[in-house]
This record gives sequence, C-alpha cells and structure tokens, in this order.
Amino acid sequence: MAHRVAVEDRRVVVIGLGYVGIPVAAKLADVGYDVTGLDLDRAKVDAVNAGRYPIQGNEPGLPELLARVVAAGRLRATTDPEAIAQADVVFVNVQTPFDVEAFEPRYTHLAAALGDVGKRLRKGMLVIVESTIAPTTMDRLARPTLEKASGLVAGRDFDLVHCPERVMPGKLLKNLTTLARVVGGVTPAAAERASRIYRRIVSADLDTTDMLTAELVKTAENTYRDVQIAFANELARIAETLGADAWRVRELVNKVPERHVHLPGLGVGGHCIPKDPWLLAHGTKGRYTPELIVRARAVNEAAPQAAAALVERALVRAGGSVAGSRVAILGASYLPDSDDTRHAPTLPLARALAAKGATVAIHDPFAKRLEEFPVEADLETVVKDADVIVLATAHAAYRALDWGRLAKLARTRVLVDGRNTVSAEAARKAGFAVSAVGRGLEGGSA
Repeated sequence: MAHRVAVEDRRVVVIGLGYVGIPVAAKLADVGYDVTGLDLDRAKVDAVNAGRYPIQGNEPGLPELLARVVAAGRLRATTDPEAIAQADVVFVNVQTPFDVEAFEPRYTHLAAALGDVGKRLRKGMLVIVESTIAPTTMDRLARPTLEKASGLVAGRDFDLVHCPERVMPGKLLKNLTTLARVVGGVTPAAAERASRIYRRIVSADLDTTDMLTAELVKTAENTYRDVQIAFANELARIAETLGADAWRVRELVNKVPERHVHLPGLGVGGHCIPKDPWLLAHGTKGRYTPELIVRARAVNEAAPQAAAALVERALVRAGGSVAGSRVAILGASYLPDSDDTRHAPTLPLARALAAKGATVAIHDPFAKRLEEFPVEADLETVVKDADVIVLATAHAAYRALDWGRLAKLARTRVLVDGRNTVSAEAARKAGFAVSAVGRGLEGGSA
C-alpha cells in the first residue's frame, strides 16, 4: 500500500548501499518515497535491482522488504551519479575509516560523495549525512564542499543535516525503526525538515539539535561502549591471573543497581566501535589529547593477543605447543549470525597463532574469507585433526555443537571459549579440557 508523502521531499537518493544505506532506502520506499540507491559497486546495484539483498547474514525482515519495494517500483539502484540531480533529498551513507597511524580520518568516499552532490545541488534540496564522522567535520568538510561545488549557501539555499546512523548488523531494520535519533541541522528549520522524514520510519524520539552536537553524540556513544568493554577485558585478565571467574564476578557486580559491567572477549570488532573513539579524539586534535579513550583502545586491541597467549597455555598444559599444532577457530565475523568481518578479532588472533608456527583453519557459516585466511563452511573439515578448538564468534549454531562428534574428529581435546558461548559441561563430558577468556585454564590460574 502506497503512502502519501510531502510533495517537496518525495524524490530521495541514498548514496551508499551497505549495511546502513539499504535498510534506509528500503524503509523510505516502503512508506511511499520514490527512492534511488546510488553505489559504485555494479554487483550490489544489480542485486538490489533484482530485489535481492546482497549481504550475507541473518537480517530479519529486510530481504523481504527489499524484494517488495523493488517489485512495487518504489526503489531502484544505479551507479550513475546523475540520479542526484532529480532528488529532493539526498542521504549520504558511505564508509569513513580512520588511519590510526596517521591519526587522520579517511574521508575519500565521503568527500567524493559530497562532491557528486555539490555538482548537482539545487536550491531547496536537503542533504543528510548519516555516516559517522569526527566532530567539526560537517562544518570543516561537508558544508564547504557542497557550497564550493554548487555556489549555494547552506541554511539559505539548501538544507544540511547530520543524523548519524545507529544500526547494527543482524538488527538493521529493528534499530533503524525503534532507536532514538539525533537530528543536527545547519539551522533549526533544516533539522525540523529532516525530522518530518524520519518520523515516517522511526517510532522513537527524534531530538533536534545542531550539527556539532549530533557529531559528538554518535562518536561518544560508541566510545562509551569501547571504554566499558576495555574495563571488562581488563577485569578478565585480572581474573585469569588470580584463578577466578570473571563471568561470575560480572554477574554479582551487576546485581547492584546502576552497575553494568560489559562482556569480556577476544576484542572489539566492527566498523564503528574500533573507529569512533579515534574520530571523537580527532575532533580536538592539536588542542586536547584524550587519555582514557586512547588507553581503552589499546586494551581492546591487545585482547586477541591475550587470547592467543591463553590458547598457547592451554596447548602446553595438554602436553603440546603452538608450533606445529593445528588450530580450529570457530567464527570469522565479529558479530554473531553475520558475515561482517570488519575489524574482526579473529584476524589478529589467527595471525598471532600462525606467527608462532600453528596451522590455522577457520570455520564460519556466513563469512567466506578473512584477509589471507580462507574460511570453510564445513565444520568437520576445520575440526578434523585439530589440537585445539577456539570459539571466536558467538554464532547461534555454536551453542548446540555435538561435542561427542567433535571429540572424535579432533586430534587433541582442548577447547578455548573466547565468548562464553558453548556448553562447557557438554564439552567436558566429551573429554575436552575447557579454558575460557575470563576464566583462564582449567584447574588453576592462567
């Protein structure tokens, strides 16, 4: 059923058909907007035009929604930036990676997208940047790029808004439609105009503010999570050293109101959390250098190496060594039931073990490859003749593994659980020596 929308904002272009752009485009089309998705990836464009969701992993409702709006003629995709010229509203959803060594965000994709928009910008258009960016980027990059290319003035001739996305793979539609959004406008009128669009697809609060505040909110929320996870990971190291159970400690601490210790693990993955703290810190470059944020990043980046050391100790306790061993890693993606391997902790873990002389085999039900490591879809192929099994991703399929079957396939029955996911009792009954991040080795301290 088509819906009526404001005539002046009916035609929408969404730049970037990835984890953010596709659900935004599909949902806008679903409520009646005439939507064109723009992406440089021809295979992705062809998939969308065929009504097929081009990303692997479990995304409840999204493949069906995409197929429906494409079939209804309300969503199409193209590689031609000329589509922008006919738009009333343009959403920008491109990647904004951060180069930690240079301490600089890489805005190549963002600058190119804004340049394409600027060349085709008309009076009265609304440009919404949903990509996560460092504070001050809207005023230092987005606004001048658009104004220089178009000869128009933001806030007078066209509206400019920063409304950072808050989605997560595996929950794209749910997060898009149910989480509150911060709508930062170059003017209050611009923020309100964008809010009228978001109100059609978001059932939660829409808080209007200025662009800088919106930039700070998004980078701060993921930095908060990174700092909290760093504490959980450091607590896990302390518990391992003392021979205690960090998961039990966490459970008991969290019984106190307003306490919420996060989950320890192999590290922090994904496109957002490893990057956003650096974006937040970059906003004050040359004027103030954060300390806690930087230290938390270091703790979380070191977590895969700490897990590799735990694997090595588990092998030594079983009478073996890393050198010459076969390590079966279960999970390549950073997020359960997703194919998203961006900044996945499995990669530095695998590299650390391979550098010590191990042969590494990786299984994942969704991901196909992890940099230089192939990823197998057949679990038994990966586990066969393994000296240690390492649980790296909390995929739902790993919660019900047949440990009796795996015990027959493995050469040595050693398990290291990096996500507190598997049934330790079931694995032990099958003869496995079970170790875990936050618990260390069975029978004593790490």
